[in-house]
This record gives sequence, structure tokens and C-alpha cells, in this order.
Amino acid sequence: MARLSYLITAAALSSLPTALTGTPSPGCGKDPTLTSPDAYNLTVNGKTRDFYVRLPADYDSGHAYKLIFTFHALGGTAEQVIAGTDGYLPWYGLPAADAAVSGDGDGETAIYIAAQGLKNDAEFGGEMPGWANVDGEDLGLVDAILERVEADLCVDQEHRYSTGFSYGGAMSYALACDRSSLFRAVAVLSGGPMSGCEGGDGSPVAYYGQHGVSDQVLPMALGRELRDRFVANNGCVVKEATEPVAGSGTHEKTVYEGCTHPVTFVAFDGDHTPQPMDGDADQTYAPEETWEFFSQFAQT
Repeated sequence: MARLSYLITAAALSSLPTALTGTPSPGCGKDPTLTSPDAYNLTVNGKTRDFYVRLPADYDSGHAYKLIFTFHALGGTAEQVIAGTDGYLPWYGLPAADAAVSGDGDGETAIYIAAQGLKNDAEFGGEMPGWANVDGEDLGLVDAILERVEADLCVDQEHRYSTGFSYGGAMSYALACDRSSLFRAVAVLSGGPMSGCEGGDGSPVAYYGQHGVSDQVLPMALGRELRDRFVANNGCVVKEATEPVAGSGTHEKTVYEGCTHPVTFVAFDGDHTPQPMDGDADQTYAPEETWEFFSQFAQT
């Protein structure tokens, strides 16, 4: 397959969570071809890379949708994210959260992407698939997916988002650092800096972080470190985020003030999980919190 150009032209993103004038992608008005549940592939950095697309059931090529990337954790797969197995909710529970807010009659508001990470010899992860982003090749994958998807489907280019757990959170953090002009917001779930942070000094982007105070894989200190970069980048008023006591079975949500781009941080009582729950609750609040953060940016 011919290699795709990675150059993407994007309009500058507005800084405040107010209604935006949508920027429709070249795929708007076209009959879509990316309609299969099977994997699509691209050649990036000489390697074949797979990705999957989830369209709304009532997809309309005349309507510009949000585009949301969902990255798997170390050792995980895109298929697990899609199916909601091995500790994941399907697509991190975001389509269900969208439906709960929008109502069945209004239709879904987003297109979803799940890509497959690579096995590599990086210090973190070794031979398990992840997002080491060696020489920027995972950023290149995202660039190539954006070009392919937006040429075929109707995407609001002012409303690109990314989320992921653990190594998937690290990849979303890397996008916040190095692709802040292309993404409206990211949600980093128990993430770290393993995918790098090139270009992350002073580049603002809306940032949601979620981390367990007793995380034994990626310690809470990493969650604070990632958050604090965007507290600074986004010009927020610096303050101590409230954190729950270990064993309390609760979570604490801090919304920073004075930011050019919103920053929210959820600290929860728990270990390394994408689906924290309070006390005896039988459902996680993570999808609703992520969706609330993403959907504060109204589409017009």
C-alpha cells in the first residue's frame, strides 16, 4: 500500500469551552467506504499498522461528527477495546455515555478509532504491544489515520479527542504534547509519560486526568506530574488537588480555574484500573466523567 502523507492542515483551535464554528473534513458529503467492522491498514515508517472505525448507526455524511481515538493499554489490543473485554468497557464506555446524554432519538455524536500498538524493544513494555512511539512512529500513525479517515468520513475537525488507559493514556498524553493544535481535548486514565512529550512546553490543550492514589503500576506522582504540565501550559490558577484517603472508597474531582483550556483531575481510591468505582457501587463513573469533559465543547 502506498504510504500516506502525514501532513495535515488544521485550523487553530479556540481556547474556551464555548460553541464553535465547525470545520467539516473533506469526507463530508461523500459516500463512506470505511464502514466495515474489520481492520483497515496503513503503512507508517515502513510498518503495516491496523486500525478500526466505529460509525454511528445512523451515520449521515452531511453531519460533522466528533472523532475520538481510544488507545489500549500495554499488552492489550484494539479488539479488546472494541469488544469491552479484559477489563475494558466497549470503546471505554463512551458511546453508551453519549447515548445516555443525547437520548435515543438524537443519535450518536461521535466516530471512534481504535488502533493497534506495536511490539518493540523500548525500555517500557518490551515485547508486549504498546505505544513506545519510537522515532515518533505512533504519532505518525495518528497523522495517517486522520488523513485517511477525514478524507472518507464527515468529521468536525474542531472536535478531535483522544483517551486511553495506562500506556493508552501515555499515548493520549503524547498527543496533548505534540499534536495540541489538532486535538480539542484528551482524557488520560492512569497514564504516564512513556510515549514521550515532544513539544509539550507551553502548548495548551484541554486536559482530563484520572489516577488512583494507590496505583502500583504507574504511581500517583506520575498522574500529578502529567496534570501539572497542563495546569501550567493552560495558564490555570495553581492549587492543590483534593485526593481521597486510601481505603475511603471515594473519589475527588478538582476543576481548575482561570485556564485558557479546561483542566480537570479525578483522584480515586484504588489501584491501576480504567474503571474505578466508589464503595459498593456496581458501575464506574469514568465514562460519564470523560464524556462530560469532552462534550463541554459545543458543536455548531
